[in-house]
Amino acid sequence: MKTTPGEADAMLRSPVSSHNEWDPLEEVVVGRLDGATTPLRHSVVSCNVPPWAARFQRLAAGFRYPQALIAPAREELDRFVSLLQSLVITVTRPDAVDHHARFSTPQWSSRGFCNTCPRDSLLVIGEEIIETPMAWPCRYFETHSYRTLLKDYFRKGARWTAAPKPELTEALYEQHYRPPLPGEPVRYILTEFEPVFDAADFVRAGHDLFVTRSNVTNRMGIEWLRRHLGPDYRIHEIESRCRTPMHIDTTFLLLAPGKVLINPEYIDVNRLPDILKSWDVLIAPEPDPIRDPLLRITSLCGKWLSMNILMIDENRVIAERHHTGMLRALEKWGFDPVPCDLMHYAPFGGSFHCATLDIRRRGILESYFD
Repeated sequence: MKTTPGEADAMLRSPVSSHNEWDPLEEVVVGRLDGATTPLRHSVVSCNVPPWAARFQRLAAGFRYPQALIAPAREELDRFVSLLQSLVITVTRPDAVDHHARFSTPQWSSRGFCNTCPRDSLLVIGEEIIETPMAWPCRYFETHSYRTLLKDYFRKGARWTAAPKPELTEALYEQHYRPPLPGEPVRYILTEFEPVFDAADFVRAGHDLFVTRSNVTNRMGIEWLRRHLGPDYRIHEIESRCRTPMHIDTTFLLLAPGKVLINPEYIDVNRLPDILKSWDVLIAPEPDPIRDPLLRITSLCGKWLSMNILMIDENRVIAERHHTGMLRALEKWGFDPVPCDLMHYAPFGGSFHCATLDIRRRGILESYFD
């Protein structure tokens, strides 16, 4: 039976369509905890671990995460998935894989990490999904756990791209790197040997993207994406004062047209790009302290995970129930916060924004700065 041109277009209409951080969310990928393994020791991993947690990371490197950490995190994650589904949002998940399995390239070998944070390894720009060239060796094959989903989205009309696979040899990493002392300029462990970047160092506002250079994203990675996207998109760099920069979503987050949330510890408001001059700059409140000593030691993300929120639309936002200061601030700014628990997810790399990947938001490509 033949299809008409209109029917063929409908069949190939991409199931992937997300242009910004706030259009109404219709479909999202949520990460998994299955097979999670602590990262093997490597300079690019240890440079982002707080000094007081470094000993724990060294002792645990390469072992499976203990059930004492996985069980409460999985319980919270299941409730988060149920919350998304109750909001009539389609939730898909990566395949469950054993990240403890060892793999190798001609230059090095490693074990995996986990697929708890789809926001890191996959970047959605409009109808395109881009596999990112990540700088951690333990994450080299992480996107393979998403291949079932990627192939399904591709068959239904999505564009699927993979950035150049990096070599991750010693030439990519500064051999004598040390984190800067207070008052010293920010320095980075990555050289410009080859393009690397994590998707979580970017946030989107239609034709404009914002990025932080970090210990997982170098200038070559930013330039690769700039050239790949072409003249329809502009990429603006956000300067971070974080001594161990990694991922923009605890530093700078776009909430709605005209509203941006910033971390006052990492961002100098006076040095924001001029394009944001007409936007309301919302200053994140000091995070509520974490009392649980195990969570303080094992968190990979630091105290500002309170900023790691997920916009459901321009008004509704899912935020951590523990961080009451953030919940009150969101209400004061005119948003409708939906409290949820995900504190025990922190040892695996994040919270609501990290744990998800927007696949489809109901909206079109627009410019918010012209």
